[in-house]
Amino acid sequence: NPIPEDSVPSTVVAVINVRDKDSGENGEVSCRMDGNLPFRLETSSENTYKLIIASALDRENVSAYNITITATDRGRPALRSRRELVLEVSDVNDN
Repeated sequence: NPIPEDSVPSTVVAVINVRDKDSGENGEVSCRMDGNLPFRLETSSENTYKLIIASALDRENVSAYNITITATDRGRPALRSRRELVLEVSDVNDN
């Protein structure tokens, strides 16, 4: 579903669940978001992250965001997985 451009910062737009079937440090996973986007990624609980609006959105400037999230475990060597989310911004009448 598109995100309305008038959504306030701190609005949760996605909940991301990560899992690694390994035990110990090999099973501990952290996530990060690539790029400089108006969103932030926060830990919600073990293996769960929230994607949150960090600053105002303006559909006239950017109508969709390609957000790449990288999950990395603490194993040696560390294993990584990347996923891309496409978030569309819906127009709100500016008049």
